[in-house]
Amino acid sequence: MTTLTIRPDGALDFLSLGALVHRLDPGIIPFRKASHCDIHVSGGEYNVAANLSDCFGMRTAVASAMVDYPVGDLIAERVRAAGVRPFYKRFAHNGVNGPNMAAVYSDRGVGVRPPVVFYNRANEAAAQLGPGDFDWKAIFGDGVRWFHSGGIFASLSRTTGALIVEAMKAAKAAGAVTSFDLNFREKLWNLWGGQKVAAEVVEQIVAHVDVLIGNEEDLQKGLGFPGPEVAAASKLDPTAFLGLIAKVVAKYPHVRAVATTLREVHSTNRHSWSAVAWVAGQTHQAPTAELDVVDRVGGGDGFASGFIYGLLTGTPAEEAVRLGWAHGALLTTFPGDTTMATLAEVRAFAKGGSARIQR
Repeated sequence: MTTLTIRPDGALDFLSLGALVHRLDPGIIPFRKASHCDIHVSGGEYNVAANLSDCFGMRTAVASAMVDYPVGDLIAERVRAAGVRPFYKRFAHNGVNGPNMAAVYSDRGVGVRPPVVFYNRANEAAAQLGPGDFDWKAIFGDGVRWFHSGGIFASLSRTTGALIVEAMKAAKAAGAVTSFDLNFREKLWNLWGGQKVAAEVVEQIVAHVDVLIGNEEDLQKGLGFPGPEVAAASKLDPTAFLGLIAKVVAKYPHVRAVATTLREVHSTNRHSWSAVAWVAGQTHQAPTAELDVVDRVGGGDGFASGFIYGLLTGTPAEEAVRLGWAHGALLTTFPGDTTMATLAEVRAFAKGGSARIQR
């Protein structure tokens, strides 16, 4: 099994394709009782680009929909602040019902009360994106080292998956490594096709993917692989995940790496946290850390960011897994979906840090 071949140069280290959203977060107050909230800019695919730019100092970009109205202006300002270069397909807002930038509503919960997240994706501009909306030849023309997208964007409409396939083909033609975070969201897929359609769409995408990110449930439902009931196993036991790798590689022999986080939730604010990756035929697992969680949203994207950074910078796969694990752990200690960590903090934690670790 050969390792990844990553081009050494390019105007961009990383480009993601996905929807931009804004999350309204009243903290530990249930949303139905909220009187004020913080606004976090997010998006499963965008988060990785923002983290790689802000924490890891990489040159990143996002391709997405942007609506010309104040909510769009707010989101675009945050994208600029994160140092992420935008490639937008712009939409005009009609002043009444859209198209819109999607809204996410949440409260973080505390202790025995779990976090709650719900959405308003009505008339979402990103769902209207499709093939032909971006000039991939121009975007990839100056060199892109890594291209990334995910299952959340793929699930938004009948056209977004086709756009991802178009972008993946352009990325491969330009010599970029490609990655896809399966991020299976049943509620989104059920709106227009369900799990059967999800597996058909994702299969077309994964045909062009080098690196897959997702847990055993993502692999089963997103790729349509049968497997054991995921709820029956310990969330820290990678056995079910690793058991599916052989099936993944047999069907997609071009896939060079598959990675996921492992999380056991003891209470809203107390998690056990690890990660595991299969890279070029070898398995690597991070230690288990006990986390005091402030905001769990974005932890998986935090892992993906550190893992991809490690691979992009040529570090050994085992160290890349630790960098992802460390960054994801740190990200749960900050409010919001994207990073506030420094690279020095990530490296220190990856080496052991000061948190109590069970090795």
